[in-house]
Amino acid sequence: MTASILYWVLAVVLAPLLLGVINRTKAFFGGRKGQPLLQAYYDLFKLMRKGAVYSRTATWIFRAGPLIGLAVLLAVMATVPAGGLRATFAFQGDFVFLAYSLGLMRFFTVLAALDTGSAFEGMGAAREMQFALLAEPVLFSGLAVLAAGTGQFNLSGIYGRLWSEGTLPASASVLLVAMALLMVLLAENARIPVDDPTTHLELTMIHELMVLDHGGVDLAFIQYGAALKLWLFAALLAGLAIPLRTGRPMLDLAVHIGGVFIAAVIVGIIESTMARLRLLRVPQMLVVALALTLAAFFWILR
Repeated sequence: MTASILYWVLAVVLAPLLLGVINRTKAFFGGRKGQPLLQAYYDLFKLMRKGAVYSRTATWIFRAGPLIGLAVLLAVMATVPAGGLRATFAFQGDFVFLAYSLGLMRFFTVLAALDTGSAFEGMGAAREMQFALLAEPVLFSGLAVLAAGTGQFNLSGIYGRLWSEGTLPASASVLLVAMALLMVLLAENARIPVDDPTTHLELTMIHELMVLDHGGVDLAFIQYGAALKLWLFAALLAGLAIPLRTGRPMLDLAVHIGGVFIAAVIVGIIESTMARLRLLRVPQMLVVALALTLAAFFWILR
């Protein structure tokens, strides 16, 4: 339990560092020095010192959206295991809680965007919901495949039995789900090739488009929540892809956190070597991800 609580604290503290790792990786591939690793922390501190400005037409939903989103993510992080370690809070069906809590966060973010009355932000909200409609089944089916393979119905049980002798018939099914989860990570976190978080005011944007009217502390909550969400998906991916379970809590914790940062490097490499897809191609990418989870399911049944 001590290692699980320590992991939650480390995840909350280190999440913005993932953005620095991604930016440094992209800078390396581009032959640049790049931003400081701690640039995301500097930006958050700068935003926290600023006051928020609210339109007279905005309702309480606009103010509550960032707070609810951050609170949901902090709660969900407690259900994510560190590789084979048990999560701080584990219960039967907690992966359903995870998926629908992320849906709740998205719901209030979209409501806050629509509350501004801006057609531009409404367009971003529509794109967010369109892609979430395809990404959520991939996440569910991937976790369902792992649950069926391990015979466990909570995240800690699933990840604890992964790569153990006598569980999933072959590691190929785990790797197929990991590939699908990587695509979901890119889509849910609005990274290239789905979206480019470094651009602004372009018609292909999704997440940044929805939060254009937020500023100060509210924008800090949103940016920090985005970093936590990136950590969450990177943790789920690292727990799948790294087959190392030593049985020593602190060593397993260190290995898992190293895997999360490796996932950030992989995202940086993808963003350095790929262009942003046309919006019409994004659903096709998510359909491929769903097909991978179905292939993993049939691999288990063979």
